[in-house]
Amino acid sequence: MENISIGLLGLGTVGSGVVKVIRNHQDKLVHGVGCTVHIRKILVKDPAKERSVEVDPAMVTVNPSEIIEDPSIDIIVEVMGGIEETRTLLLKALENKKHVITANKDLMALYGHDLLKAASENGCDLFYEASVAGGIPILRSVVDGFASDRIQRIIGIVNGTTNYILTKMSDEGMSYSEALKEAQELGYAEADPEADVEGTDAARKMAILSTLGFSMNVGLSDVRCKGISGISQEDIEYGQQLGYTMKLIGTAERDNDSIDVTVQPALVSVSHPLAAVKNENNAVYVYGDAVGETMFYGPGAGSLPTATAVVSDLVGVMRNMRLGVNGHSAAFPQFEKKMKTAEEVFKKYFLRLVVEDEVGALAEITALLSTEGISVEKIWQNPKRGSVSEIILVTHKVSEKSFEQTLVKLNDSRVVSRVGSSFRIEI
Repeated sequence: MENISIGLLGLGTVGSGVVKVIRNHQDKLVHGVGCTVHIRKILVKDPAKERSVEVDPAMVTVNPSEIIEDPSIDIIVEVMGGIEETRTLLLKALENKKHVITANKDLMALYGHDLLKAASENGCDLFYEASVAGGIPILRSVVDGFASDRIQRIIGIVNGTTNYILTKMSDEGMSYSEALKEAQELGYAEADPEADVEGTDAARKMAILSTLGFSMNVGLSDVRCKGISGISQEDIEYGQQLGYTMKLIGTAERDNDSIDVTVQPALVSVSHPLAAVKNENNAVYVYGDAVGETMFYGPGAGSLPTATAVVSDLVGVMRNMRLGVNGHSAAFPQFEKKMKTAEEVFKKYFLRLVVEDEVGALAEITALLSTEGISVEKIWQNPKRGSVSEIILVTHKVSEKSFEQTLVKLNDSRVVSRVGSSFRIEI
């Protein structure tokens, strides 16, 4: 095996980075796996489009069959995005005995099980390290680094767009709309940012992490998700006064045989390392029975960081080819999926109430909390604003069901004008 031929699907930000890394690191690739790597064909939508990397026009095609059906191409690298059409192409590539590397989190969150099954049946590798946290080697670490351990919790910041927005709101006092606009101008957020700001992007990544970390078939629909678009500058400031910072947190937890997977804005203690993760960076904490706490930190997106993860997967496939062990690396779920109920999830909560400024209001609220079995760790009342004032509460741990039921009763209470906001306190 003197040369490996690559078919590259997509030449956007990540695809251009893959071309650059393969070109610039050819000597390291040869040293590491004993052969050269050659990109034979590249699929694009518009061959005339100006790009950040120059390639031979003869390598470019708009016809995916020229890549998928080419017997001289050994490995398909997919960085073009999309779901249904891309799934069809990759299944066909696997049927044609081509190994596949993808950075497509949307595809893997929805159809990962089917694609991995097809890869195994055809004796092919399917690697997807770049699908979750850009340049952070988190998937390989979860599968290989924790192979002898039992993961109990995965918690982290897995979306750079929302982290950038919340950093600007926390550190510079920007409003949500101002921070989002700046993120879009800098290219951190899309023109339509819904997938990022409403938490869907992070939820897809947490589904992938949970599937691998807990060896259960966790789908996107199993991840309870809430975004950051409703966060106000007041929420940020109150959290800071309490010693917390606001982050969009993905959490996957296991107790015995049941798991809970969520993505939602949460308050994190300023003393915890996750609070110091700024701007577009990502960080993931993994808690194992034996090893305890480990943290993975780095750029969660970008051309070269993501391309580095893609090429690392490429090296893994090439090593398997030399050893003749392709098609045996897929980790299929070991356990039946069992999700926790709301009664089984216990968290601390931050609660901001707008209340009528009258004698006995605070006593009535604390009495209501007490009847629901909720004890209060911290409480204070802000000065009167017109006929109403604000009461800020931090609870001790309480079941999610009890807390949600309490919110309904507080909204119905005579002395509560409205529930201003409520957030989990994760760490």
